[in-house]
Amino acid sequence: MPDQDASLAQRAKGGDEAAFAEIYNRHYKDIYTYLYYRMNDAEAAQDLASEVFVRLVERIDSFYYRGRPILAWLYTIARNLLTDHQRQQGKALSLPLDEQLVATSFGPAEATDRGLTRDCLARCLQHLTEEQQRVIVHKLLEGRSNAEVAALMDKTEGAIKSLQHRALASLRRAIRKENCYEAQD
Repeated sequence: MPDQDASLAQRAKGGDEAAFAEIYNRHYKDIYTYLYYRMNDAEAAQDLASEVFVRLVERIDSFYYRGRPILAWLYTIARNLLTDHQRQQGKALSLPLDEQLVATSFGPAEATDRGLTRDCLARCLQHLTEEQQRVIVHKLLEGRSNAEVAALMDKTEGAIKSLQHRALASLRRAIRKENCYEAQD
């Protein structure tokens, strides 16, 4: 994929509309998911995801391929837009879970339990650092490999493994602190 990204970036820099379309088609879902997990607002996530690709077109001349995936640059743009959006909204950064995790086919009791679990996890993720949140989203929610996460976060695979280990330990502590499962005992 690095050769594909280098070629795609070069074509986009040359004004090739098909290259922009390919970048959009390849990465829109990832950017939308990244934003949605942090906002829990589908419309706002769609708006910001669209703005990421507007910025891509506007700033493609400033992009220099250095061996990192184009998606890493798009995540940086998304993270900056999200920060700006949340400052304007006066809200703290959050990492809610996707409402699709509670499917409509569940009965009321199971749906309630899953909803409580989702809410608890969303609260607990607030205790993690931005990097820990990112590794949890990329690894556990998006299902990416250590190599993919390392490329996206500009870290080594060993650093990702260590970061994931610390993130999970922090998450366990946060779950105990939030007393999430007290009512289920």
